[in-house]
Amino acid sequence: MALPKVFGTTLRGRLTSSLRTRGGGGGLSRWRSDGHQDRPNGYLFNRTPPPPGQSRKWEDWELPCYVTAFLTVVILGVGLNAKPDLTLETWAHQKAVERLHSQNISTSTDKSD
Repeated sequence: MALPKVFGTTLRGRLTSSLRTRGGGGGLSRWRSDGHQDRPNGYLFNRTPPPPGQSRKWEDWELPCYVTAFLTVVILGVGLNAKPDLTLETWAHQKAVERLHSQNISTSTDKSD
């Protein structure tokens, strides 16, 4: 069963109009202009590497970002490992051990009397 032609043209019209508004039509848009590179040049972040023997200069944001990320990992690692065990199973186990201990004490005092 073929769809009526009305549905096909409507869908095609919607797709082509959305492509035009999203920059797929090949014209100028908000995000792409003639001055920008269309394809990457093969380097990470499109940056050319420094000459041999020279190191890359850090940007202003890099040191605070790396320090913050490191401290976050350390604080979370220590904090999550040191948190108390508040699970229901642990609480029930402790109560069962307390009851067994109290029963053992009561039976031992009864036998000694």
